[in-house]
Amino acid sequence: MHTVPKIEEAPRRSRATSALPVLALGGGITLTAVLHLLHRKNIPVYTICAETDFVRHSRLYRPAPGLAQALSPADLEPYLQETILPEAVLLPCSDDWAQAVALLPPELSGRFPHSTSRSQIIETLVDKWRFAQLMETLRLPHPRTRLLGSLEDIAQIPESAFEQAILKPLASVNFSSRFGVKGFLVNSRAEALRRMQHFPFPIMLQEFIPGPPSAGYFLDGFVDRKGRICAMFARQRLRMHPAKLGNSTLMKSVPCGEVAGAVATLEHLLEQIGYRGIFSAEFKFDARDGIFKLFEINARPWWYIEFPALCGVDVCEMAYRDALEQPVSPQMEYAVERHCMFLLDDLRAWRLEHKAGSMGIVAWLRSWKKSEITPFHWRDPLPGLFYAMSQWKRPKRG
Repeated sequence: MHTVPKIEEAPRRSRATSALPVLALGGGITLTAVLHLLHRKNIPVYTICAETDFVRHSRLYRPAPGLAQALSPADLEPYLQETILPEAVLLPCSDDWAQAVALLPPELSGRFPHSTSRSQIIETLVDKWRFAQLMETLRLPHPRTRLLGSLEDIAQIPESAFEQAILKPLASVNFSSRFGVKGFLVNSRAEALRRMQHFPFPIMLQEFIPGPPSAGYFLDGFVDRKGRICAMFARQRLRMHPAKLGNSTLMKSVPCGEVAGAVATLEHLLEQIGYRGIFSAEFKFDARDGIFKLFEINARPWWYIEFPALCGVDVCEMAYRDALEQPVSPQMEYAVERHCMFLLDDLRAWRLEHKAGSMGIVAWLRSWKKSEITPFHWRDPLPGLFYAMSQWKRPKRG
C-alpha cells in the first residue's frame, strides 16, 4: 500500500450558485437528511434513488428528468450524456454513487460539477481492508486488522487473536443491507468458524476496542478544492443500537479540543491522500492506552449530516459552492453540548437499557425532549413512517 499522490484538477468556469440545481444520488436515511438540508437553503434538488426507497414518499422528492425507471450507479454516465437537464451539481449520498461520480470523464464533470475526491481515494476509503492497509502504511492509530480469505485462514491464526474481536466485511454498507448486521463479535476461533459457515469470504478480523458507546466519537467536515479543511465538527456517541456493534442513536456536539488526538490523526490522513469533499470519520477512545483509534471514513454525506448544520456547520452547502468554484467560508465554530437523536432507533436502544434496569422511561423522555430529532421530521412524516414499517418487517439476524 502506498500514499495516494495528489494531482492538479482542470479548471472549470464559474457559475452563479442560485441557478444550478443539485442532482442527489443515493437513498434511504442519508438522502432524506440531504433533501431537508438543501431545502432549507432554497437549493432546487432532483433525486435518483431506488423505486422502492421510502425517500420517494417525501414531500421534497422530485425525480430526475427523463427517467423511465430507476437508475443504478453503472448507468450514471449514459444518463448524464442523454439527459435534458442542461447542468446540475452532483451530490452522491452513498458509497457506490460516490464511486460512480468519481469515475465520470472530464467532459461530463464540466457540465455536472461535483466536490468529490478522485476514484482511487474513494475506493481506498470504501474498501475497509485497503483503508486498514493505508492506516498501517501511514502509522496512524487504528484497530489491529487481519484479512481472512477462507476457513483455513481462520484455523491458522492464534486463538488469542479471536478474543474480543470483530468479523467485519470489506464493504460494510453492502454487507449490512444483505445480511442485516454490520459484523459479528466473536470470542474464540470456534465461534468464528461457526459464523463463517454461512457468510462470504474475504472478511476482516478486527480488534474490538472495549468501552461504552460514549467512547465513540466522530469528526465530520469538509475539504475544498484547494485542500483546505473548511469545517471540522466533533460529536460524541451517547447511545447506540445494537449496543456493541450498531449505529449511533443519541449523540452530542463537543469541542474539537476535547478530541485533539483524533483531529491530528484525521488532518494528517486527509492531507496525505489529497482528499476533497464531505467526510465523516469514526473514532473510538481506547482507555487502555489513551489513544483515539480511527475505524473508517465516509467519503460522502452520512445519516446525521443535519446535526452539524443545526449547530452551525453546513457541509452540504460547502460542497455545493465548492463544486461551482465559488468561495467557501470556513465554519470552525459551532454550538457545543447540543444533542441529536434518531428517535425510532433510540427507542430500541432504550428498551434494551430498560430491560437491563439502567434507564427508566422518564429519563429517556428527558433525553428526547432536549434533543434535535433527525433525519425524520413531523413536517414530512411519510419517509419516517415507511422506514418504521420496513424495520418492523425486517427479519432478525444474528
